[in-house]
Amino acid sequence: MDLKSGYPFWAVKNGLMVTFPQLDADLTCDVVVMGAGITGALIADELARHGHDVVVIDQRDVCWGSTSASTALLQYEIDTHATELARRYDDATALLAYQSSLNAISEIEELARKVGDVDFATGESLYYASKPADHSSLIDEFAWRKQNGFPVRWLSRAALKDEYGLKAPAAILSTVAARVDPYRLASRLLERIQKKGARVFDRTEVTSMTATANSVELITDRGMSITAKHTVVANGYESQHWLHETVAKNLSSYAYITDPVDPDELRWLADTMVWESSRPYIYLRSTGDGRLLVGGEDDNHDIPARRDRRVNRKAAKLQRKVARLFPNLNAQPAFAWAGTFAETSDGLPLFGKHSQHGPRVLFALAYGGNGITYSMLGAGLLRAQIEERPHPLTELFAFSRLG
Repeated sequence: MDLKSGYPFWAVKNGLMVTFPQLDADLTCDVVVMGAGITGALIADELARHGHDVVVIDQRDVCWGSTSASTALLQYEIDTHATELARRYDDATALLAYQSSLNAISEIEELARKVGDVDFATGESLYYASKPADHSSLIDEFAWRKQNGFPVRWLSRAALKDEYGLKAPAAILSTVAARVDPYRLASRLLERIQKKGARVFDRTEVTSMTATANSVELITDRGMSITAKHTVVANGYESQHWLHETVAKNLSSYAYITDPVDPDELRWLADTMVWESSRPYIYLRSTGDGRLLVGGEDDNHDIPARRDRRVNRKAAKLQRKVARLFPNLNAQPAFAWAGTFAETSDGLPLFGKHSQHGPRVLFALAYGGNGITYSMLGAGLLRAQIEERPHPLTELFAFSRLG
C-alpha cells in the first residue's frame, strides 16, 4: 500500500536512522507487534519495559510508512468536540476521552525526555472559529471544558486580534499541547528496545495469520514462522487489510514545511499550534529549528497517483491560506508531501480484539487527528488486555462501540 507522496520532511531530515535485519528463521515470543511506526514502537516499548518478550516486524524499513509523513501535533483535543461526544454517548464518555488524552500528553513528555533528542517541546493550542457560524458551537465547547476543569481560556475577537494578530470571531486557547519528531522518536524507541533484548525485523511482510485458542502463527513472505501468545496489529492504515468489515474511512491529507523562519516573524507561533473549526481545516505548528509546518486540505481520495499529482497544488493552496491569516509571515514551502489518513465515525480510535480473529489478536488503530496521543493511551490499554487486567478505556476504544 502506497501511504505517502512527495518529500516528507522527517525522512529527508533524519535519513535512515536505524536498520534491522530481515527475519530469516522461525521464532517464538510472547507478543509480536506488526508495524514498526510510531504506534508499534510505543506499544512494543510499553510491553518490553514490563517484561514481555517482544518481536517487532515491518514490511518496510522501520518508520518508513505513515510515521514519516505524520505532522505530529500532540493535543488532548480531538477532531470530535467533547460536546458532540456527550450527545452521541454521554457526558461521562466525553470526559473519559478528553481527560485520558490530556493525561497522555504528560506521558509522552515523560517518555520523550527519557529517550532524548526527538525535538519534543510543550506549548499551547489555539483553536479558532473560521466563520461566524461556528461561534456558538465554540462557546458551548469552551463552557463544557471549563466546567470540567480543562486548562482553557476564551479569546474574544478583540482579544484574539490584540494578543495574536489573528482575525477570527473567537478562539479557545488550551495551555496543554506539544510537538515531537515522530520519525525520530519511533526510531529511538525501536533501537532502545532492541538493546534491552527485544527483536526487531524490517523488510519482513506477513502473508498469513492464524489464531488458535492458545497462540497466533504468522507466516512471512519468505516462508518463516512466528508463533506468539498474542499478536498486535499496528501497521497503521494497512491494518484494515486484516478485517472483513470497514471500520474507518481512508482519506488523503497534505502538508508542507518552510525553511527556518526569522524568529521575529515566527513570534508566538514558535510556542503555539493553530487550527481552525472548518472542515477540512488548516493547522500550523513550529519545529525546534524554527520552521513552520502547515497541514490540512484533506480530501476523500485515497488513490496514490491522484494524491501524487495534487501535492504541489495543495501546498500552494495551504500557503495562500497562511498568507491570508498572517500577511507579514514568509511561509513558502520548502518540502511538501501527502499521506493516507483515516478516521472513524466518532473520531475515537480502535484498540483491542475483534470477533473475526478472537482474543489473541489485538488491533491498534490509532485513527483520527490524535494518532500519537491515542497510541500512547493504546499502549497501556493493550498491555492491560494482554496481562488480563481491567482498563478504563477498554469499552470506549473497543470495536463493539461502532455497533
